[in-house]
Amino acid sequence: MITGIGLDIVELHRIRTLDEKSDKFRRRILSEREIALYESLPSHRKIEFLAGRFAAKEAFAKARGTGIGEGCSFIQIEILNEASGKPSLFFDGREVTGFVSITHTKSVAAAQVILMAS
Repeated sequence: MITGIGLDIVELHRIRTLDEKSDKFRRRILSEREIALYESLPSHRKIEFLAGRFAAKEAFAKARGTGIGEGCSFIQIEILNEASGKPSLFFDGREVTGFVSITHTKSVAAAQVILMAS
């Protein structure tokens, strides 16, 4: 049974502007494992990755019904890729039962999260 659906879209130029100022935004959004993935990417993919993760985490918080804030921070939410490339959701280190889809164009990144009862 579906317990929540969330959707988010973000403009790449907005994320690029924040990321170019300093690494503060990136470190507030990404977990240590996600930062390692970010740093392994070619420069042209980094903003797409960061924007996609930001959108996915916002979508997760919406699907959860809490939004980002106390009890649901960006760092508590982690999106890691399986060997196939499929993204998987984790919250507080535990895999979440549900689905996440992340996409981007030249100007935006978007993500949808569907949470399921376990």
